[in-house]
Amino acid sequence: MLTQRQLFLQHNAQTSDSPLLLEFVKAEGIYLYDEKDRKYIDLIAGIGVSNIGHCHPNVVNAVQQQAATYMHLMVYGEFVQTPQVNFASLLATVLPKNLHCTYFVNSGAEAVEGAMKLAKRYTGKKGFIACKNAYHGSTQGAESLMESDFYSAGYGPFLPHVSFINHNNIADLEKITTDTAAVFIEPIQGEAGIRPANNIYMKALKERCLETGTLLIFDEIQSGFGRTGKMFAFEHYEVVPDVLLLAKGIGGGMPIGAFISSTEIMSVLSYSPILGHMTTFGGHPVCCAAGLATLNTLLNDHIIDQVEEKGALFKQLLQHAAIKEIRGKGLMLAAEFDSFEKNKAIIDGCIEDGLITDWFLHCSNSMRIAPPLIITEEQIRIACQIILQNIEKVYTT
Repeated sequence: MLTQRQLFLQHNAQTSDSPLLLEFVKAEGIYLYDEKDRKYIDLIAGIGVSNIGHCHPNVVNAVQQQAATYMHLMVYGEFVQTPQVNFASLLATVLPKNLHCTYFVNSGAEAVEGAMKLAKRYTGKKGFIACKNAYHGSTQGAESLMESDFYSAGYGPFLPHVSFINHNNIADLEKITTDTAAVFIEPIQGEAGIRPANNIYMKALKERCLETGTLLIFDEIQSGFGRTGKMFAFEHYEVVPDVLLLAKGIGGGMPIGAFISSTEIMSVLSYSPILGHMTTFGGHPVCCAAGLATLNTLLNDHIIDQVEEKGALFKQLLQHAAIKEIRGKGLMLAAEFDSFEKNKAIIDGCIEDGLITDWFLHCSNSMRIAPPLIITEEQIRIACQIILQNIEKVYTT
């Protein structure tokens, strides 16, 4: 009889020629458990998804209750569905007044795609500006906003009228013109190796968008929902976008994304033509119930209040000559080494020792540190000990 690994390799489409092939049978809190019941610390939270931990009881209960009530009823936007309404309403209470109208989709890439359409429809313009080394998703539109040809080679041509600027480079903002429909930017670049924008740059970016009549769109698919020590990363900068993109951590482990703006801007999707943007499963009731439970848990348990302190503890404990820099905010961190080869060897050793981490798509010499926000001080100390032990192994052999 074939094993699960053999069946996986035969029947599941592969995304690399060397998958990790770890087989997990259970997840809870910050831990993943394999078929031998060995537990692993998840130091990447499923790549920014499990912000309140795996299988949080509040999310599990919400999913079970909603699944027993009703699941899919109709394409998004036609029926009044309580989970959608309640989640959108609660989101509006934690966002600035101009971000009060939510369109739920299935993923981050879909949120990007919807926002691209929204920007062109609202402004009547075609051009987009995005940052070099950004990551916005793997669909055709989202990938058009990514300058690197490493991941796009063989998949083009992509959308025209897209120009690229350097993150944190004020001089490049001149490329934003009256022909630009929108600027897409991560306040903290994720796959570039956790590169926070600076305050002066962000304010200059906002001013340039106002001057040119350009929508400012923040991709907070990785940085949202408490990851950086605030509910949203833009709160660090006192700059509010015209459109906000969310996904990953907002669903507590369930697949959901959103693009959020004002009623004035979002209303253009409803006429000339009607149904200007459609999704069958976007805003799925079970996913929205999970999202609502996730947001309530973040708020009621004051989880975000501890994130900056926990991030500081990682920085304090991960002191080693081999670590060139630790970048980031809160629990969205990157530890940089001098090469991919050394980083990969450390990561492989960590996995063998029961700790899951990885590197970044556009910054392969840096290690990702983005655990569930519920990680405790004791667990942080254990994780750092494992990392330091493997740094020693790699750099002394």
